[in-house]
Amino acid sequence: MDTRVADLARRLEETGYLCDEELATVLFLSLEMSRPLLLEGEPGTGKTALAEAIAESLDRPLIRLQCYEGIDATQALYDWDFPRQILHLRALEALSDGAKGGVEGVEEAEKSLYDERFLLARPVLAALQQSPAVLLIDEVDRADDEFEAFLLEVLSTFQVTIPELGTVQAATPPTVVLTSNRTRELHDALKRRCLYHWIDHPGLEREVAIVRSRAPEVSATLARQVVEVVQQLRSDADLLKPPGVAETLDWARALHHLGTADLDVETAARTLGALVKYRDDAERVRAALDRMLAR
Repeated sequence: MDTRVADLARRLEETGYLCDEELATVLFLSLEMSRPLLLEGEPGTGKTALAEAIAESLDRPLIRLQCYEGIDATQALYDWDFPRQILHLRALEALSDGAKGGVEGVEEAEKSLYDERFLLARPVLAALQQSPAVLLIDEVDRADDEFEAFLLEVLSTFQVTIPELGTVQAATPPTVVLTSNRTRELHDALKRRCLYHWIDHPGLEREVAIVRSRAPEVSATLARQVVEVVQQLRSDADLLKPPGVAETLDWARALHHLGTADLDVETAARTLGALVKYRDDAERVRAALDRMLAR
């Protein structure tokens, strides 16, 4: 492994995030080339956690834009603080109190309403203003085509124009991480602007290491038992929503809180709420526990 890539992987590991050589390499290139990194994969495989780890390892602020159906550029860029603008206007009226400022006075008053102090920076604008920062555009696949088109411009120029104030350009391009659960296919134009990596579920040994790293209070024996069950569920059981790494960690921590030292069928069945989130899945897992935890 390239020593610079290895150093990056080591710094991420210090935050509790374990990544393989391929992921560390594409992330290194993303940082070196100032290119956004698009991460796709099943929910719970650590896409969002990677952005958090990058911010921590680089000692930069993490600014998160959570995408959803119907989100538009306003929610991503900025808004005006209308209540404060109204208070400001009333204060101007009180101060003038009969004084005649004429047309110029009115224009000055209107101009003062769009001062930067009344600007509410949303995540994308905040990232441009505060950069170097890490901008996480989470679950971009939930947004619509128009919002994707808006992102194309921002990710190309790292600048936005506010009609009342002018252009805001990042002094240093922020580190941008986009995540997608692939609920729909993203446009090629957006993908072309990004480096890409598919994050899959980790193998047995790596997932055990992740649990030991992120939840050190969980014993090595319990961590391995939990991961072995989860890995079997992913490969064998026909679940609506196979558990991700996040659910593995939740389950391991839940069992630890109950003082579980050795996983058994009864305890596993009682704590399935930390592992699966559908009734049908819970029934399938209960039916499979006897076989998986047979001694």
